[in-house]
Amino acid sequence: MSKYTGNPQAVQSLVRPDAVHRHLYIDDELFALEMQHLWRNTWVYVGHDSQVPKAGDYFTTQIGLAPVILVRDPSGDVNVLMNRCAHKGTRLLSAQSGNCGSTIRCPYHGWTYHLNGAIRAIPVRQGYEGTAAMASEAGRGVVRLRHVENYRGFVFARLADEGMGFRDYFGDSLTSIDNMVDRAPAGRLEVAGGVLRYLHNCNWKMFVENLNDAMHPMIAHESSAGTAKAVWESLNMPEDAPKPMVVEQLLPFVSNYRFFDDMGVKIYDNGHSYSGVNFSIHSKYSSIGPYEQAMIDAYGEQRAQAILGEVRHNTVYYPSLTIKGAIQSIRVARPLAADKTVLESWTFRLVGAPEELLHRTLTYSRLINAPTSIVGHDDLHCYRSIQEGLAASGNDWVSLHRDYDSAEEGAIAGTYNGLSEVSMRGQFKAWRKFMAPDAGAGR
Repeated sequence: MSKYTGNPQAVQSLVRPDAVHRHLYIDDELFALEMQHLWRNTWVYVGHDSQVPKAGDYFTTQIGLAPVILVRDPSGDVNVLMNRCAHKGTRLLSAQSGNCGSTIRCPYHGWTYHLNGAIRAIPVRQGYEGTAAMASEAGRGVVRLRHVENYRGFVFARLADEGMGFRDYFGDSLTSIDNMVDRAPAGRLEVAGGVLRYLHNCNWKMFVENLNDAMHPMIAHESSAGTAKAVWESLNMPEDAPKPMVVEQLLPFVSNYRFFDDMGVKIYDNGHSYSGVNFSIHSKYSSIGPYEQAMIDAYGEQRAQAILGEVRHNTVYYPSLTIKGAIQSIRVARPLAADKTVLESWTFRLVGAPEELLHRTLTYSRLINAPTSIVGHDDLHCYRSIQEGLAASGNDWVSLHRDYDSAEEGAIAGTYNGLSEVSMRGQFKAWRKFMAPDAGAGR
């Protein structure tokens, strides 16, 4: 018998101000409800417009479990279409990316569509004469999402017909995207190369929570970054000796609690947040002279210094996207099941910047985010351990009490100390909001 379907009060009761029920991570029925409500009612990252630079270029992905196509049409517009033929429901495009020319053709029966989803041709069309086919849902063609926003190259979409607008949903959290794009002397980004993708045997929320969890690095990453630190220190190099890029990037992961607490965390409404209000693990990377000069030439010295002075750590765009503006990379959570999540890591080129910046980004991604990384596997182990541990009975609740203040139950937006679990509490506050049956009616 269903525990949660059709019982919104039971769903809402799973989130307390300072704790959440373990079923949120392990229950298949709740996962299905998340796909039906949360992932439909929120604005979800689809892709970057540099992935579809020319007419006919496409990129396939998912919003929740719904397969979608990001495609550029002949007018230059970027559309998001459901990756489903209007006839029998066949997946239209199976490759992750490519160019489909001026039309999309179903590989099953050959129905052909314009790049805005409208029907162009149907084989043996006369067979439908005298029927209601063209007046039915099939006759409308491929579903094109109505709510799509291209924000400085980052394309987001909302599946629900009604709901909160893009600007209201993200608010001032968009300044993290602004800073990332502004770091390019030419004021735009390009996806560089392919994707690093691997499967985590855990619930999607574990990854999203972990992004601004500042209590785990010095513990979970002791075996990887901690080993790198020990090796570097064993060399007895002078204090001012230049560090290899990999050492620069690994050592901050095992900074002490004081470092991470002083970093600070900024909380926005609707589950968004970033750590690194005051400084971050990216703050002490060595300078690249030609890049800084290119920024001064593009923006002037004062504006260039302001842009580069922002070194935010992870910005979470709830529920699926996290960006690292200071290192020009993003990670995207693609949920598959209650205990399965695909994580994608994409790197960006700052247009107009020297290639050394891209080299630094690629090095970071291989060290931290790749399936072969040494740091990422620490997290993978922790996520799977949580997933397995939550199957144990006797304690149904997951604690989020650290630095809790009852004032958060009102307005949660604000700046907090870095070790607080406030970012997680903010995410679950958003979870309750967008899992509500009437969430799609809010604006």
